[in-house]
Amino acid sequence: MFLKFLLRRLLYVIPLLLVSTLVVFSLTLLIPGDPVLAMLGQTATHSKVLELRRQLGLNQPVIIQYFHWLINAIHGNLGRSVFTGELVSQAVSQTFFVTMQLVVVGMIFSVAGGLFFAIMSIYFPNSWMDYVARFFGTLGTAIPNFLLAMILIIVFSLKLNWLPATGFTNVTAGPISFLKEILLPGFSLSLVGIAVITRHLRSSLMETMDADYVRTAYSKGASRYRVIFKHSLQNAMLPVVTTIGLLFGTMLGATVVVENIFAIPGMGQLIVNAIGQRDFPIVQGVVLVMIVMVVAINFITDVVYALLDPRIDF
Repeated sequence: MFLKFLLRRLLYVIPLLLVSTLVVFSLTLLIPGDPVLAMLGQTATHSKVLELRRQLGLNQPVIIQYFHWLINAIHGNLGRSVFTGELVSQAVSQTFFVTMQLVVVGMIFSVAGGLFFAIMSIYFPNSWMDYVARFFGTLGTAIPNFLLAMILIIVFSLKLNWLPATGFTNVTAGPISFLKEILLPGFSLSLVGIAVITRHLRSSLMETMDADYVRTAYSKGASRYRVIFKHSLQNAMLPVVTTIGLLFGTMLGATVVVENIFAIPGMGQLIVNAIGQRDFPIVQGVVLVMIVMVVAINFITDVVYALLDPRIDF
């Protein structure tokens, strides 16, 4: 039965990816500017422009360009940068793990912070901690990533001089330097996640605390600590699993802003530079990888939710 569930989800994922590739290819055509003129300059002769268009395949009908690009993408060939000649797959792979490290740190901050505030709010109801959690759950969704990032740089880098404002060291190259350089961008990326998880988990915990089995546990003399962590938290985490999956896509998109503010050489910075240079193959490659990652995480989230909740009909 579980295998049938996986097959049904895969049958949903495959057409979604195909539609996504069509959207990615089409949107890049709407970017203003001509990559050929950007490469050759405005003074290029008409014959040189036509020759370069032929070499890049831009003289073919759009639908033919799409099918050629799709077939090559399926085989892992995303083309070459129209400016540097570098393989797009190589450029994306070099920045992919940088972005993933940032997103993973942001997710860790989000889950840890959301769990802490939500549990403290339920453990100490109507206390100052409860009010702080409610306030934080509202404030976190109201502050944009770029504004929080600039505030953190001003306070912790320029004023206090505690943490660096820019730069990135791979975690395998220098763990200490990595921690120092990832704290500010990781927190600026995670604030929305902390707020969302706090609100959802707090609401879910409040519902489970009113359940019959919780009242039965209290009647048997169970402590509040045991009721929350033994009886309520596991059931309350079920809707939060879906929230975490959705947050991954939100954070992945937010890296475009955060990476450029903190000068982190990830996919976000790569795509911004490519858009400025009208480097369509790079833009297509980065967006395609981001979409595939989001679809894959949502698929994994569905599977995990189904495994955790026995009520799911496989």
